[in-house]
Amino acid sequence: MNESAESIAKGFVEAINRHDVDALAELMTEEHCFIDSLGNQVRGRERMRAGWAGYFRMVPDYSIAIDEAYSDGPIAILMGTAHGTYSPDGQRKEENRWKTPVAIRASILMGGVAEGKVAEWRVYADNEPIRRLMARPR
Repeated sequence: MNESAESIAKGFVEAINRHDVDALAELMTEEHCFIDSLGNQVRGRERMRAGWAGYFRMVPDYSIAIDEAYSDGPIAILMGTAHGTYSPDGQRKEENRWKTPVAIRASILMGGVAEGKVAEWRVYADNEPIRRLMARPR
């Protein structure tokens, strides 16, 4: 494998920040598993393609800033902040902007036909800021 788990995980973040759903799907294994901070799991590349597309509609300026990154074999750990604007009506309003610390654990396949693809993307973040915004009456 020519790339490290860290560089592949950072490439995944770059695709997130561009909101490039096709690039994200290309970086996922077919059986890709996304796990959120509550332990909810979504399995499958195509389900996650749809999931990311929906999330980018809900938070059209979502991005992740990575401050630190580490890898050991097929595992990469990224730490930084996630931020965006909750926009249920498609309008970005300053009062709906949020930011939270985030840690990500990415598991990268290191061999076989899916070598270099993200098998698991596990996010650890305090999602309470966006949950509060989602719970507010509109």
